Amino acid sequence: MVNPLLTAPIVCPTMQVDDAWIDYNGHMNMAYYLLIFDRCLDFVYDQLNIGEAYVKASGGSCFSREIQVNYLQELVVGDPVRVTFQLMDYDEKRLHFFQHMYHDQDDYLAATSEQLALHVDANLRRTTPLPVTVKEQLNELMQKHKTLPTPEQAGSHIGIRRNR
Repeated sequence: MVNPLLTAPIVCPTMQVDDAWIDYNGHMNMAYYLLIFDRCLDFVYDQLNIGEAYVKASGGSCFSREIQVNYLQELVVGDPVRVTFQLMDYDEKRLHFFQHMYHDQDDYLAATSEQLALHVDANLRRTTPLPVTVKEQLNELMQKHKTLPTPEQAGSHIGIRRNR
């Protein structure tokens, strides 16, 4: 198996829309888009050695600071879903990344997520620098991901645009 950290973007394991995730509108409820993005993030964090095992062993973790999701096309029960992860930027305490969610069979873009995450000491509940080994991996990942195009939805803001 190819090391996911060597790919640009990182492709997370495929998931399937569960019946319990469907709302009264007949499509996947917005909360479950976040769940799928979060499961992809868990996969990436595990690859970077800052996932669940890291949290248990070190008391360090990454907390979400800000997330913006764009819902572009519906997903329904049984749909196979593929999520990609693109590192946009990082510094000693923060990760900025973008995820694309695709229908895995029909290959349409269903949603996007842009996120800022903070590395924290889970005991002190304060930001702390990422481990040196993780920063080294992030540097290598950034070299691969900086060649990717900036996603169309990156940096968008919420508001009502009016022609005045």
